[in-house]
Amino acid sequence: MGSPKGLLRLGGHTFLSRVIRALADGGCSSVIVVVALEARAAGAELIENPDPGEGPITSLRLAIESLPANVDAIAYLPLDHAVVEAADVAALIEAAARSGAPVTLPVYAGKRGHPAIFRRALFPELTDPELEGGARVVVHRHLKDACLLNTDRENVVIDIDTPEAYDAVRHGRDYP
Repeated sequence: MGSPKGLLRLGGHTFLSRVIRALADGGCSSVIVVVALEARAAGAELIENPDPGEGPITSLRLAIESLPANVDAIAYLPLDHAVVEAADVAALIEAAARSGAPVTLPVYAGKRGHPAIFRRALFPELTDPELEGGARVVVHRHLKDACLLNTDRENVVIDIDTPEAYDAVRHGRDYP
């Protein structure tokens, strides 16, 4: 992408600040940012991931392991989904609270998106060092019990993981 993904800009804000703002303004009581390099993240607890080689699951594990025992769930929002907004997070938190489901996901036009909300009951699976395939495997294991929140907001499925996707998002729409 030419520079660290968290520092890419969209609508005058970095991907990192957009994700933090969406989670915090959407109702998450605290936000944890796990990074592969030393960085600063305003409004979030920062954890360095010294060995991200296994992929995003390593960062999710570090975040889960840092949570206090009284936390019931975690909202997982990768930087690739920097166009998710606070309203999307708030709707998912509300749906998760109502349903009590082990995992809550937004669905747009039949496609599951982000953020994913995982309840504490799934933390042992997510932190299992033997887990292969990451959080997606845990989602599939519990899909029949999941709360799938249908939405008309395409942004929950927009994955900005290539320079082409980044250019398309930057030139296709203005984001706040």
